[in-house]
Amino acid sequence: MLGHTTRSLFHVREYAMSSIINAVHTAVSGLNSQSHAFTDLSNNIANSQTTGYKASTTSFEDYVTNNELANDGESLSDSVAATTRQHTDTQGMVTTSTNSTALAISGNGFFNVVHATGQSNDSTPVLGTQQYYTRNGDFSQDKNGYLVNTSGYYLEGYNVDATSGTLGTSLSAIQVPSSVAFRPTESTKLTATGTLDSSSTTPVGQGTDMKATAYDSTGTASTVDLTWTKVNDTTWTVKDANDTSNSATVTFDSTGAVSSVTSQNSAGTSSTSSTSFDYTGSPQDMTVSLSGVTLGSANTVSMTSDSVTSGTFSGISMGTDGSVMATFDNGYSQLVAKIPLTTFADPNSLSAQNGQAYTATSQSGSPQINAVNTNGAGTLTTGSIEESTTDLTGDLSKLIVAQQAYGANTKVVSTADQLLQTTLAMIQ
Repeated sequence: MLGHTTRSLFHVREYAMSSIINAVHTAVSGLNSQSHAFTDLSNNIANSQTTGYKASTTSFEDYVTNNELANDGESLSDSVAATTRQHTDTQGMVTTSTNSTALAISGNGFFNVVHATGQSNDSTPVLGTQQYYTRNGDFSQDKNGYLVNTSGYYLEGYNVDATSGTLGTSLSAIQVPSSVAFRPTESTKLTATGTLDSSSTTPVGQGTDMKATAYDSTGTASTVDLTWTKVNDTTWTVKDANDTSNSATVTFDSTGAVSSVTSQNSAGTSSTSSTSFDYTGSPQDMTVSLSGVTLGSANTVSMTSDSVTSGTFSGISMGTDGSVMATFDNGYSQLVAKIPLTTFADPNSLSAQNGQAYTATSQSGSPQINAVNTNGAGTLTTGSIEESTTDLTGDLSKLIVAQQAYGANTKVVSTADQLLQTTLAMIQ
């Protein structure tokens, strides 16, 4: 009888010990999970004022294991685990900034950025090859003219080639140094002035030339050469020296002023004007004004274009279409780079890095580069930033709940310890 009692106490002790250990194990997993939640909440609260920060949340899940407490092959949940969930696709509030070069995205896109890995001997940053993506658009120019955000990431885009004036097709860090040269503006009008010899000094069938430098949309210079030929004392023709089918017949009145201009281009189209004709040719079609030409006693005609050819760099400005413009003291601005935005199939699966930056993963999908306001990439607001998505009030409330849950789990550990001591005392 005594042996039977001893065996019963043994089984009671074993069952009780197993139950208590499972309870402690579950409570400890609860403590770890609530600690994880504390970390996520504290990170959100700490970054409530961080530009472009995307708040995260904590997800809890239970674990089911086979244990001695299970009956008839059933399983019991005896632990909990916590994981961090990113919400990089959540839109933050766009607010006005005092920084005129700041940009805020409203949409799904990210800025393409790189990070410096060091500096060269002349203090120029050495940029890494790792591609990063960010929503922190608080960009400013550094001493080398690069656009850098407050986390130290360098903005990338399509830069305009300084020589050809054409927009590039591959991403590179945007740099606008103070030494950037002004590209002459596109010529739209040529103006002729001076006199044509109406005396016998210039016989019929002869004449003179007038030349001007004109510029295309990229600032490339071309020489326009127009030839004047005398028809009679009051009529002259003016032709393109490189395309004689592009011509005009100019008639002068009794005072020597231009009275009419009949032009014909290489396509065979003719038109009549009082003082000008349409030039078609290189570098582009332009209007040639002849009102400043009069009849006189000598051939002194000359010609100029309306292009602005000089200017001193004064700063940069940002456009809502992603254009980065260099501004000059002559009042003109010129495109120096274009900013695209990159989207992902699952932005919440991007890998978070320091400084509100992300890298692509197999789960996020491949980066898709888009022009601003296309394919859901979003729009840009200049002179603005995207605020943190932290819900400060909500996270503080969750913090209180997490604190209570943590305290409850510590109570379970304390109670289990008391039960363990009671159980051990039963068989002593």
